[in-house]
Amino acid sequence: MAETQTDAARRRVLIAEDEALIRLDLAEMLAEEGYEVVGEAGDGEAAIRLAEELKPDLVILDIKMPIMDGLAAAERIAGARIAPVIILTAFSQRDLVERARAAGAMAYLVKPFQKSDLVPAVEIALSRYSEIAALESEVAGLTDRLEVRKTVERAKGALMTTYNMSEPQAFKWIQRTAMDHRMTMKEVSERILAETAGGEVAEPAS
Repeated sequence: MAETQTDAARRRVLIAEDEALIRLDLAEMLAEEGYEVVGEAGDGEAAIRLAEELKPDLVILDIKMPIMDGLAAAERIAGARIAPVIILTAFSQRDLVERARAAGAMAYLVKPFQKSDLVPAVEIALSRYSEIAALESEVAGLTDRLEVRKTVERAKGALMTTYNMSEPQAFKWIQRTAMDHRMTMKEVSERILAETAGGEVAEPAS
Protein backbone atom coordinates (compact mmCIF):
# COMPACT_ATOMS: atom_id res chain seq x y z
CA MET A 1 0.00 0.00 0.00
CA ALA A 2 2.88 2.33 0.83
CA GLU A 3 4.23 1.89 -2.70
CA THR A 4 0.89 2.92 -4.20
CA GLN A 5 0.75 6.01 -2.03
CA THR A 6 4.32 6.94 -3.02
CA ASP A 7 3.47 6.57 -6.69
CA ALA A 8 0.26 8.56 -6.27
CA ALA A 9 2.06 11.38 -4.46
CA ARG A 10 3.88 12.20 -7.69
CA ARG A 11 0.61 12.53 -9.60
CA ARG A 12 -0.76 16.05 -9.96
CA VAL A 13 -4.47 16.45 -10.69
CA LEU A 14 -6.53 19.32 -12.11
CA ILE A 15 -10.27 19.33 -11.31
CA ALA A 16 -12.86 21.15 -13.44
CA GLU A 17 -16.38 21.10 -11.98
CA ASP A 18 -18.85 23.98 -11.70
CA GLU A 19 -20.35 22.76 -8.42
CA ALA A 20 -18.06 23.85 -5.58
CA LEU A 21 -19.19 21.09 -3.18
CA ILE A 22 -18.39 18.36 -5.68
CA ARG A 23 -15.00 19.97 -6.37
CA LEU A 24 -14.34 19.95 -2.63
CA ASP A 25 -15.36 16.29 -2.31
CA LEU A 26 -13.16 15.32 -5.24
CA ALA A 27 -10.18 17.23 -3.87
CA GLU A 28 -10.58 15.60 -0.44
CA MET A 29 -10.87 12.09 -1.89
CA LEU A 30 -7.80 12.59 -4.07
CA ALA A 31 -5.77 14.11 -1.23
CA GLU A 32 -6.67 11.18 1.04
CA GLU A 33 -5.23 8.83 -1.58
CA GLY A 34 -2.00 10.81 -1.86
CA TYR A 35 -2.68 12.73 -5.07
CA GLU A 36 -1.87 16.43 -5.28
CA VAL A 37 -4.66 18.69 -6.51
CA VAL A 38 -2.76 21.47 -8.29
CA GLY A 39 -5.68 23.42 -9.69
CA GLU A 40 -9.47 23.81 -9.75
CA ALA A 41 -11.71 25.34 -12.40
CA GLY A 42 -15.42 26.05 -12.71
CA ASP A 43 -15.69 26.01 -16.50
CA GLY A 44 -14.11 24.29 -19.48
CA GLU A 45 -12.26 27.34 -20.77
CA ALA A 46 -10.52 27.86 -17.43
CA ALA A 47 -9.72 24.14 -17.33
CA ILE A 48 -7.88 24.34 -20.66
CA ARG A 49 -5.96 27.43 -19.55
CA LEU A 50 -4.91 25.78 -16.26
CA ALA A 51 -4.03 22.50 -17.99
CA GLU A 52 -1.72 24.35 -20.40
CA GLU A 53 -0.18 26.34 -17.56
CA LEU A 54 0.16 23.64 -14.87
CA LYS A 55 0.82 20.54 -17.05
CA PRO A 56 -0.91 18.16 -14.58
CA ASP A 57 -0.64 14.36 -14.73
CA LEU A 58 -4.43 14.03 -14.92
CA VAL A 59 -7.47 16.23 -15.61
CA ILE A 60 -10.97 15.46 -14.27
CA LEU A 61 -13.70 17.27 -16.21
CA ASP A 62 -17.42 17.52 -15.54
CA ILE A 63 -19.50 17.43 -18.74
CA LYS A 64 -22.02 20.13 -17.85
CA MET A 65 -20.08 23.37 -17.30
CA PRO A 66 -20.58 26.99 -18.38
CA ILE A 67 -18.67 28.78 -21.19
CA MET A 68 -17.30 25.49 -22.54
CA ASP A 69 -18.51 22.01 -21.62
CA GLY A 70 -16.27 19.18 -20.46
CA LEU A 71 -16.39 17.27 -23.73
CA ALA A 72 -15.12 20.24 -25.74
CA ALA A 73 -12.42 20.89 -23.11
CA ALA A 74 -11.47 17.19 -23.11
CA GLU A 75 -11.03 17.27 -26.87
CA ARG A 76 -8.66 20.24 -26.62
CA ILE A 77 -6.65 18.85 -23.68
CA ALA A 78 -6.42 15.31 -25.04
CA GLY A 79 -5.75 16.56 -28.57
CA ALA A 80 -2.79 18.62 -27.34
CA ARG A 81 -1.47 15.57 -25.42
CA ILE A 82 -1.35 17.58 -22.19
CA ALA A 83 -2.72 14.91 -19.85
CA PRO A 84 -5.15 12.00 -19.63
CA VAL A 85 -8.76 13.03 -19.03
CA ILE A 86 -11.53 11.53 -16.89
CA ILE A 87 -15.06 12.67 -17.73
CA LEU A 88 -17.37 13.21 -14.76
CA THR A 89 -21.15 13.43 -15.17
CA ALA A 90 -24.54 12.71 -13.64
CA PHE A 91 -25.62 11.10 -16.91
CA SER A 92 -24.69 7.64 -18.13
CA GLN A 93 -26.37 7.53 -21.54
CA ARG A 94 -24.52 5.51 -24.15
CA ASP A 95 -24.26 8.47 -26.54
CA LEU A 96 -22.46 10.53 -23.88
CA VAL A 97 -20.06 7.67 -23.21
CA GLU A 98 -19.32 7.46 -26.93
CA ARG A 99 -18.86 11.23 -27.19
CA ALA A 100 -16.51 11.18 -24.20
CA ARG A 101 -14.45 8.42 -25.81
CA ALA A 102 -14.37 10.30 -29.10
CA ALA A 103 -13.19 13.42 -27.25
CA GLY A 104 -10.18 11.45 -25.97
CA ALA A 105 -11.33 10.62 -22.43
CA MET A 106 -9.47 7.69 -20.86
CA ALA A 107 -12.14 6.94 -18.26
CA TYR A 108 -15.72 7.88 -17.37
CA LEU A 109 -17.19 8.39 -13.90
CA VAL A 110 -20.91 8.73 -13.12
CA LYS A 111 -22.21 10.76 -10.16
CA PRO A 112 -22.83 10.04 -7.37
CA PHE A 113 -19.53 8.21 -6.91
CA GLN A 114 -17.50 6.85 -4.01
CA LYS A 115 -13.74 6.92 -3.49
CA SER A 116 -13.82 3.23 -4.45
CA ASP A 117 -15.08 4.32 -7.89
CA LEU A 118 -12.76 7.30 -8.28
CA VAL A 119 -9.40 5.67 -7.58
CA PRO A 120 -9.72 2.82 -10.14
CA ALA A 121 -10.85 5.36 -12.77
CA VAL A 122 -7.76 7.48 -12.04
CA GLU A 123 -5.44 4.48 -12.27
CA ILE A 124 -7.05 3.24 -15.50
CA ALA A 125 -6.75 6.68 -17.10
CA LEU A 126 -3.08 7.05 -16.10
CA SER A 127 -2.24 3.53 -17.23
CA ARG A 128 -3.96 3.82 -20.62
CA TYR A 129 -2.40 7.20 -21.28
CA SER A 130 1.12 5.98 -20.50
CA GLU A 131 0.61 2.98 -22.81
CA ILE A 132 -0.55 5.17 -25.69
CA ALA A 133 2.33 7.61 -25.15
CA ALA A 134 4.86 4.76 -25.17
CA LEU A 135 3.41 3.28 -28.35
CA GLU A 136 3.24 6.64 -30.11
CA SER A 137 6.89 7.32 -29.33
CA GLU A 138 7.78 4.02 -31.01
CA VAL A 139 6.03 4.56 -34.34
CA ALA A 140 5.37 7.72 -36.29
CA GLY A 141 2.49 7.03 -38.69
CA LEU A 142 -1.13 6.89 -37.57
CA THR A 143 -1.83 3.65 -39.47
CA ASP A 144 1.26 2.03 -37.96
CA ARG A 145 0.30 3.21 -34.47
CA LEU A 146 -3.13 1.61 -34.76
CA GLU A 147 -1.60 -1.64 -36.02
CA VAL A 148 0.95 -1.72 -33.19
CA ARG A 149 -1.73 -0.99 -30.60
CA LYS A 150 -3.83 -3.91 -31.86
CA THR A 151 -0.84 -6.27 -31.74
CA VAL A 152 0.18 -5.14 -28.25
CA GLU A 153 -3.41 -5.44 -26.99
CA ARG A 154 -3.55 -9.05 -28.21
CA ALA A 155 -0.18 -9.83 -26.63
CA LYS A 156 -1.28 -8.28 -23.33
CA GLY A 157 -4.36 -10.49 -23.42
CA ALA A 158 -2.20 -13.57 -24.00
CA LEU A 159 0.04 -12.73 -21.02
CA MET A 160 -2.97 -11.96 -18.80
CA THR A 161 -4.59 -15.30 -19.68
CA THR A 162 -1.43 -17.42 -19.50
CA TYR A 163 0.19 -15.90 -16.42
CA ASN A 164 -2.76 -14.26 -14.63
CA MET A 165 -1.17 -10.83 -14.99
CA SER A 166 -3.05 -7.56 -14.62
CA GLU A 167 -3.26 -5.35 -17.72
CA PRO A 168 -0.63 -2.84 -16.45
CA GLN A 169 1.72 -5.71 -15.48
CA ALA A 170 1.41 -7.25 -18.95
CA PHE A 171 2.15 -3.96 -20.68
CA LYS A 172 5.13 -3.22 -18.42
CA TRP A 173 6.52 -6.70 -19.12
CA ILE A 174 6.27 -6.13 -22.89
CA GLN A 175 7.84 -2.67 -22.56
CA ARG A 176 10.68 -3.89 -20.31
CA THR A 177 11.42 -6.89 -22.54
CA ALA A 178 11.58 -4.63 -25.60
CA MET A 179 14.07 -2.35 -23.84
CA ASP A 180 16.19 -5.21 -22.47
CA HIS A 181 16.47 -6.94 -25.86
CA ARG A 182 16.57 -3.77 -27.98
CA MET A 183 13.43 -4.79 -29.81
CA THR A 184 10.27 -2.84 -30.58
CA MET A 185 7.13 -3.55 -28.56
CA LYS A 186 5.52 -4.80 -31.76
CA GLU A 187 8.31 -7.36 -32.24
CA VAL A 188 8.00 -8.53 -28.64
CA SER A 189 4.21 -8.74 -28.95
CA GLU A 190 4.41 -10.73 -32.18
CA ARG A 191 6.82 -13.18 -30.53
CA ILE A 192 4.50 -13.55 -27.51
CA LEU A 193 1.55 -14.27 -29.80
CA ALA A 194 3.54 -16.81 -31.82
CA GLU A 195 4.85 -18.58 -28.72
CA THR A 196 1.56 -18.63 -26.83
CA ALA A 197 -0.13 -20.05 -29.92
CA GLY A 198 2.51 -22.80 -29.96
CA GLY A 199 2.35 -23.33 -26.21
CA GLU A 200 6.08 -22.68 -25.79
CA VAL A 201 6.20 -19.18 -24.34
CA ALA A 202 8.96 -18.69 -21.76
CA GLU A 203 7.67 -17.68 -18.35
CA PRO A 204 8.11 -13.92 -17.81
CA ALA A 205 10.69 -12.88 -15.25
CA SER A 206 9.17 -11.22 -12.19
